[in-house]
Amino acid sequence: MRVFLAGASGVIGRSLVPKLVAAGHEVTGMTRSEQSAERIRASGAEAVVCDVFDGQRLGQVVAQAAPEVVVHQLTALPERFDIRKIDYGPTDRVRTEGTRNLIQASRAAGAQRMVAQSIAFLYAPEGGTVKDEEARPFTDSPSPLDSAIRALVDMEGQVTGTAGLEGLVLRYGFFYGPGTYYAHDGNLAEDTRKRRQPVVGKGSGVFSFIHVDDAADATVAALTHGEPGIYNVVDDEPAAMREWIPAYAEALGAKKPLRVPKLIGRLVAGPMATHMATELRGASNAKAKRELGWQPSHASWREGFREALG
Repeated sequence: MRVFLAGASGVIGRSLVPKLVAAGHEVTGMTRSEQSAERIRASGAEAVVCDVFDGQRLGQVVAQAAPEVVVHQLTALPERFDIRKIDYGPTDRVRTEGTRNLIQASRAAGAQRMVAQSIAFLYAPEGGTVKDEEARPFTDSPSPLDSAIRALVDMEGQVTGTAGLEGLVLRYGFFYGPGTYYAHDGNLAEDTRKRRQPVVGKGSGVFSFIHVDDAADATVAALTHGEPGIYNVVDDEPAAMREWIPAYAEALGAKKPLRVPKLIGRLVAGPMATHMATELRGASNAKAKRELGWQPSHASWREGFREALG
């Protein structure tokens, strides 16, 4: 199968390219730098350097690849995550304007299917603590998460609502593993070692994690499995913040995290961080396991953290 992977040098792309090649697919990976293109070629795939906002160039490179499936893994997130200063604007533009350009190029090139990256931590804090794909996105969340979720909803609608294109959206959980914020050399690991990742309030926000390799495996499965629609790609154990942060710190060999009152957390880190720490909803992977024929090899972050960080 011919696959065009936009965002081939991103967190998932680095794991996904060799998996696609090993599965026998003809892969063309798109990136924005020649240095990243060389890494893609070293993995056995073709590589093109292109900016998704250059519509003319994008149309040319997608047409030349003649893909049957286009995989949309484009983001513009910073290398260092700081929840107090995060600017989702560049990624919001990728997910709205960039998605329109990629869909247009994909349709013109005759692609039949698109598999796109989204997030599983976008659900509104209402009802149960674990959500399926029918639950409401939290578009009225604290800033700047509100604009990010609205951009995601726009992107998801484009991907699943374009006539003549089988659109699948994969809502990934929080990534851990190589190249992520939670990796040994990631800045969230650094913050945890310095006890800058406290448990806020009751630590009742529920997080769903996914190892990057499992996310890549689900993406490979979605090339040929599943009806168009939305799928949560997370592990089997959504967990409250008060459970996973101490386990993460232990896996790093760090001291136990501090505990701070909700009000202090809001004053220091802001409303978005406090929402995630105390109100976030987890996600169910039942649909993805059932319809994509996929199982996470890291069924729980508990074992996954120890393996990735031990």
